[in-house]
Amino acid sequence: MNLIAGDWLAGESEIENRNPSDLSDLIGVYAQASRDQLEATLDQARQAQREWAAYGLERKQAVLMSIGNELMARAEELGTLLSREEGKPLAEGKGEVYRAGQFFTYYAAECLRQIGENADSVRPDIEVDVRREPIGVVAIISPWNFPTATASWKIAPALCYGNAVVWKPANMTPASACALTEIIARQDIPKGLFSLVMGSGSNIGQRLVESPKIDAISFTGSVPVGKGIAASAIQNFTKVQMEMGSKNALAVMEDADLDLAVTLALGGAFGGTGQKCTASSRLVVHEAIHDAFVEKLVAGAKAMKVGHALEEGTQMGPVVSAQQLAENLAYVELGESEGAELACGGERLALAHEGYYMSPGVFLNTRNDMRINREEMFAPLTSVIKVAGYDEALSVVNDTAFGLTSGIVTKSLAKATHFRRNARTGVVTVNLPTAGTDYHVPFGGRGDSSYGPREQGKAAAEFYTTVKTAYISAGPV
Repeated sequence: MNLIAGDWLAGESEIENRNPSDLSDLIGVYAQASRDQLEATLDQARQAQREWAAYGLERKQAVLMSIGNELMARAEELGTLLSREEGKPLAEGKGEVYRAGQFFTYYAAECLRQIGENADSVRPDIEVDVRREPIGVVAIISPWNFPTATASWKIAPALCYGNAVVWKPANMTPASACALTEIIARQDIPKGLFSLVMGSGSNIGQRLVESPKIDAISFTGSVPVGKGIAASAIQNFTKVQMEMGSKNALAVMEDADLDLAVTLALGGAFGGTGQKCTASSRLVVHEAIHDAFVEKLVAGAKAMKVGHALEEGTQMGPVVSAQQLAENLAYVELGESEGAELACGGERLALAHEGYYMSPGVFLNTRNDMRINREEMFAPLTSVIKVAGYDEALSVVNDTAFGLTSGIVTKSLAKATHFRRNARTGVVTVNLPTAGTDYHVPFGGRGDSSYGPREQGKAAAEFYTTVKTAYISAGPV
């Protein structure tokens, strides 16, 4: 069912949702909204937003705190559901739901911290008041790889700053979307303030981004889809915030702690089955440490336990769908055709349960101009690029159309500082994985990775609010 204008309704059609770890496991059948339902919910959202904006600060705070606390309390239950439909190991699924709860409790506190500015005018006896107001009705289009967390880091600030939300989640993870919506719908909010509108991107998604009834669009997904959304949004001058692809690099210097570097590379490349926009898909390694690093990296990749997301000991689950698996295997063929050496993995696996399993793959002897190092693969595949020194490493890291995250592994304060200041990415890590970010600080990238204001932390206010400057002349006493 979809949550349309405050009511749970069936749609015009349905889709099946199956477990990628075990294709015989039917999670459920989920409704696809009609265009008329979308229009109805957009009309109701406008009215509900005005009511919500008039709620007192503590009343809004209580709503967000309640959502966050319930997500954290139910992290095991909802994390199990998430892992079952998306395929990430259970520990990652539970951690994602708990983190989603933290987004809501963080923004619950931000409800009380919306403090403006004041100033004296350059003209005599005039005061200036600057404050932020809700932007209106926000369309949120979220991906399947972090179906609860990514949606939450958009929904929570949208509600915190007084907006209505129309949410179109990815069709591959509808169960997690319904579970989060059920929690939000039970709260003390106006009818129609929050809507769940599931459907295809070509139908519901396109209609949503073209609608003049939407004031802002927050999107996470691919670059081509992001460009299409931007082109549609500009027709109505709709505000946009987009997080898209990346090709993140981890630079490993000659003075790196070898075991740490391998651990960071394995976790960054293969965590979440490599289906992260922050995944370490390029490993830029100094020639002095290259051979020793590669030996340990390949051994570590071969030793990773691939299996059912809910089975104990699973380190890497299946990929999300048959289409994703086919695309991943096509990149394996492409890499080999470009002259890269596949040192291990990159194969479909037949396990006890029928699912979309593949082994983690490591490419060696790659160049940064190969397509496998230019295009986002969104796969459990990583490439090693050998470099002669730090300067070349930094050049390779920055030689990309993307710019979300990058990292360096080194014991040199000088190299770490120079890298942190000169890597052209929105997020930089030192002796840490390229994946994994906090919820109270800005997140976003450069180039093709991001467009529009940053997400998360106080930076979210830039997108979810609009600024009003008031001039006040009190007159003579």
